[in-house]
Amino acid sequence: MNEIRPPARALPADLADRLRAALPEGTVLTEATDREAYLLEERSLYRGQAPIVLRPRSTGEVAAAVRVCAEAGAPIVPQGGNTGLVGGTVTAAHEVLLSLGRMNGIEEVDPLNFTMTVGAGCILADIQQAAERAGRLFPLSLGAQGSAQIGGNLASNAGGINVLRYGNARDLVLGLEVVLADGRVWNGLRALHKDNTGYALKHLFVGSEGTLGIITRAVLKLFPRLTDRVVAFCALRDPADALTLLSLARDRAGEAVTAFELMSELTVEIVQRHAGGQDPMRERHPWYALIELAGSGHDGTLRPVLEGILEEAFERGTLADAVLAESSAQYAALWRLREGIPEAQKKEGGSIKHDVSVPVSRIPAFLRRAGEAAAEALPGVRVCAFGHLGDGNIHYNLTQPMGMEKAAFLAQWERMNAIVHDIVVELGGSISAEHGIGLLKAGELRRYKDPVEMDLMHRLRDALDPGRLLNPGKMLG
Repeated sequence: MNEIRPPARALPADLADRLRAALPEGTVLTEATDREAYLLEERSLYRGQAPIVLRPRSTGEVAAAVRVCAEAGAPIVPQGGNTGLVGGTVTAAHEVLLSLGRMNGIEEVDPLNFTMTVGAGCILADIQQAAERAGRLFPLSLGAQGSAQIGGNLASNAGGINVLRYGNARDLVLGLEVVLADGRVWNGLRALHKDNTGYALKHLFVGSEGTLGIITRAVLKLFPRLTDRVVAFCALRDPADALTLLSLARDRAGEAVTAFELMSELTVEIVQRHAGGQDPMRERHPWYALIELAGSGHDGTLRPVLEGILEEAFERGTLADAVLAESSAQYAALWRLREGIPEAQKKEGGSIKHDVSVPVSRIPAFLRRAGEAAAEALPGVRVCAFGHLGDGNIHYNLTQPMGMEKAAFLAQWERMNAIVHDIVVELGGSISAEHGIGLLKAGELRRYKDPVEMDLMHRLRDALDPGRLLNPGKMLG
């Protein structure tokens, strides 16, 4: 477990009293037992230390809390569902944690405008269900959607399995309401599909990880509900064949290709071993792909399209085998092979994780080069590679060699990160595709990011938060 950076200075002794005077009863938590759940971190790489946790119910209460903290010179760290994987919401002992979980209202669903207005604390799965009840779709979908909150999804520009068709979180928001570092509220909560009246300020805050402002409400884009879904699980010789299959699918099915997930043999093996998944193939294969087509208003028409894609791929010699889901139960079982990977990894042993992206055409080269370099640097290391082939995002996770102590393996984290990330950058890629930077990758961002780009980011930060009181230490350090 990593230690949070040492405190610059202690919080004022009377800060909790000042916050209680400004906020409703029950909003300020200082007892250790009350704070505990907010200090734990998903990967157990860090442990938060905030002596004060705030639980506001409204934008006005967030603004009041930020004003009190700004006057006291107290850093404040916003937290959503606490499902992040880069330490983006952990706290030091001189910081206040602000949880947005009580701001969880779905304020308006407008099916004619294809929009929904929500509080930052809304659980992603609840948003999906509200859209479904209105006959619409909110397509952001990821493994933690049962506890992840939309404010955190937007602050980290979350990705997930549907980016190929619908884009990242940035592409799914029309308007925002944001509390700034001085406690002022920017009201950009507009439900407009076109608004060309100046800088698109919302894009500053999406992906900023709470370092420029605290997102409190959002207007989200909705889409037509999907009424026809078909999925196939495909066996492949190598990632190059997967790329050929993806290209064929997009040529034949266009935007109906909703997801295309790549999985190495090890990923399927560990899901079978630890998460109850069942490989539908008769034999083991080096690589697998899960492909889904989905559409609206065309019930039953996508199945023959997918069958045609698979038949053509067999004729070309691209596919080794394929299974097409015949029922909703089989559909869920095939997706379980993909969705069960992260949890299964935890039970398989130590894992050094990389959330990277490269241009889609360069994925085979990345996987080959990274595999060779990792094996040379750490003999016996097992590559657990999976992810969103269609948008170039691979979760390139290294699992500890059999017989090696977990602690000894994890001690190789920085060395293996450098090996993998150097290859990613050489191929024109990114060291963070969808998980963000947080504390975990702040040093690596400084190493790999263009100096001019870093300078511009620092200038924006200083303009909006000159005291560096919002989520300090994250992203830019």
